[in-house]
Amino acid sequence: METGFLVIHPGALGDVLQAVPALRGLAAAAHAAPITFVGQPRIGSLLVELGAVQQARAFDGFGLEALFVDAPTPYALAETMGGARRIISWFGSREETYCRRLRALAPHALVAPPVPDDDTPVWRHLLGTLAGWDLAIPERVEPLRAPPLPPSDDSVDARRPRLVVHPGSGGDWKRWPVERFAEVISGLRRRHAVDVLVHQGPADAEPAQRLLALLEGDATVLLQPDLPRLAAVLGAAHAYLGGDSGVSHLAAAVGAPSVVLFPPLTRRRWAPWSPTAVPVEIQGVDSDVERALAALTLVLG
Repeated sequence: METGFLVIHPGALGDVLQAVPALRGLAAAAHAAPITFVGQPRIGSLLVELGAVQQARAFDGFGLEALFVDAPTPYALAETMGGARRIISWFGSREETYCRRLRALAPHALVAPPVPDDDTPVWRHLLGTLAGWDLAIPERVEPLRAPPLPPSDDSVDARRPRLVVHPGSGGDWKRWPVERFAEVISGLRRRHAVDVLVHQGPADAEPAQRLLALLEGDATVLLQPDLPRLAAVLGAAHAYLGGDSGVSHLAAAVGAPSVVLFPPLTRRRWAPWSPTAVPVEIQGVDSDVERALAALTLVLG
């Protein structure tokens, strides 16, 4: 029995969110057939919550390791792969055995790398891997609809704009100094009355707590929310400021007016696809603060 589309992408949050324009095109091509995402469970649950896919399955335990060796394919995996209308695997493209055995199960399967070898924007690269599928993708891809924010979560004054700040990053070398974040927030507060909400994820305790200390208690902490709640908070924000991280890509994906700070090596490749995001290149000079502040003032209107 033929099922819908199967999308395999075990990458991190920011990597997977770069695939949203491609998922939008697949949804149009699927003609109401479901799209099943195979990846990290928390990311799959988020994509279902945001309406980007209809179903999700965990990458671990899905059984794809069986395709890396020449041995009989487990029946359940063969049935799943053979029954899918289309398979897109942004995984395993450099493993000849995997590619060969997947295509033996599903001749229509497409296997492609999740990131380009050059400076092509990742989201455009992922779309490009689907060339020939006649996908209708507009030049401007609209953000996903964030879940509603429950009234009990709205702890700041609704009459004042809310700025969500994420001072962490996917790697220390990409992290902007916390003192610089504090300078931008201080400069913004000289122009706008804003409530600041600092997001602290599982790996961000040190920069988040340092930023809260620099703000001298004049901010609220959002402590390790799950991804759907974080998406709701970001979707309700008046503005967002953060570095090159999965949280920043989520803010952009749900339409938060976002300023995302990139080192020169990553800006072109990893800039978000969302029209609500402003990528700012951080060069390690004093003028970085002024440029970030100018962009943030612009997105706040």
